[in-house]
Amino acid sequence: MDLEYDVAIVGYGPSGLVLASALGNAGHRVVVFERWPSLYGLPRLTHIDGETARVIASVGDIGHALRDALPVADYRYLDGAGEKLIELDWRGESCGYPAHLSIYQPDIEDAIDRHVRRAGGVEVNQGWAVVGIRPFEDRVELTARPWSQSRTGQWSHTGEERTITAKYLVGADGANSFVRTTLGIERGDNGVDDRWLNIDTEQLCELPPRFARVTQFCDPERGHMHMPIGRSRQRFELAVLEGEDQAPFEEPEFAWGWLKKTHGLGPEDVRIQRQVVYTFQGRIADSWRLGRVFLAGDAAHTTPPYMGQGACSGMRDGITLGWKLDLVLRGLADDALLDTYEAERRPHATAITEISTALGRVANTHDPAEAAARDEAFRTGDVPPLPPFPTLGAGVVHHGKDDAVSPAAGTLAPHGVVRTAAGEGLFDDVVGRGFSLLSVRDWRTVLDPDRLSFLRALGVSTATLTDGAEDSVDDMAGTYASWLDGHGCEVLIGRPDYHLFWAGTLTGLPEAVDQLRTRLAWTGSPAPVGAEA
Repeated sequence: MDLEYDVAIVGYGPSGLVLASALGNAGHRVVVFERWPSLYGLPRLTHIDGETARVIASVGDIGHALRDALPVADYRYLDGAGEKLIELDWRGESCGYPAHLSIYQPDIEDAIDRHVRRAGGVEVNQGWAVVGIRPFEDRVELTARPWSQSRTGQWSHTGEERTITAKYLVGADGANSFVRTTLGIERGDNGVDDRWLNIDTEQLCELPPRFARVTQFCDPERGHMHMPIGRSRQRFELAVLEGEDQAPFEEPEFAWGWLKKTHGLGPEDVRIQRQVVYTFQGRIADSWRLGRVFLAGDAAHTTPPYMGQGACSGMRDGITLGWKLDLVLRGLADDALLDTYEAERRPHATAITEISTALGRVANTHDPAEAAARDEAFRTGDVPPLPPFPTLGAGVVHHGKDDAVSPAAGTLAPHGVVRTAAGEGLFDDVVGRGFSLLSVRDWRTVLDPDRLSFLRALGVSTATLTDGAEDSVDDMAGTYASWLDGHGCEVLIGRPDYHLFWAGTLTGLPEAVDQLRTRLAWTGSPAPVGAEA
């Protein structure tokens, strides 16, 4: 059967954008359906980490994406009296970027969208709602109709209808996913159901320095918070308590009264861009794959915002699923590789959702007695520390003889500035993206021709820190030498989503390459891009 597209994507938010761009970069035929007629144009997410910035750089113009970004040093949780309960340390760098950034989401979406449209192989249909999905063993059929707004403000489908076929379908269509609902996939519920009023503003003058910090006020009377949205905008939020009617909270008079009373701000200081009540939830889909259909982003996992990681998780989904689909579509890996998408991403996203839920309980304690007990527990140290940020523990990561994940495998790969004959810059920009192999000295001498051939077929970008090697690079800030020395390693293998597959000594490299081939379900039979899979 001559299928029209390799991949159909439903939804064009952060997850769908990243996935569309990644697949378009690889030359695949992609179609996107998004019910909204244009990019949203207002921020929902306001924070990304360095890992996510590196992902964005691989699928869009990072300069445009971060043109108004502001590095953020911490995320403070204060009690009702303004005393510190928790402080998340966000200083430093990660993956070659500031560890944490306050950003303006429309800049990121514009930067990726422009890249998608330049790729040439991605058809973007905005203003189209998907109304039918029919999965088959060898394809997926999808039916969509234009989605328009009437004079009364009601949205409806028009009579026009279009049906397409694709090898795979990805539902990145948000928390109320049509794809997930149509397939009958249920979600687990961790009990979060918090309503908060969101007030997004544009700064009209320089605000006091305190507003450049992300601060959560865990006041039992009414929790509230503020955070920067990049350098020139500001977000304020406050809890809508149980039993309260949310309608008055969305009236402009309420916002101005609250801003003046709480922060001393008025119309001469900020301009309100959006005022809306959101319900924060924690939901994880029971399955992220059903045959040739996948879920990504909020369709797969809805995360409360108390870590600022919801959209970051969605973009991780997009980049991870993208490189795995690419290998399968090119005939280099068996379809079984795609099962590792959920095996890797579900535990990672679930851990983030659980940590966010725990922080949300701190922020949403509105019983005075419970809040007093909470504050005393923090003061006396009678509170367990938050779990560490998750790493990958399954799928395409190296395992030792005991079947445990090898040291450093599944963690984030280092990323620094290098110099070659071609120029100087971050590794991704100078050496290349995709799988990577970096060694302190010549690594080719320990690999036989078959293993070298596999790495070439995989398209691995390679670098050696020793002068005279054919892929020699100068480690300008010592980023790689320092990381390798600190971990007792001589060589590392990175994945296209910037996690490490493995790091170790050169003597262990042959076995690591063999295991990589196995874990990729490698077939080694490349098909022309766009051919039948």
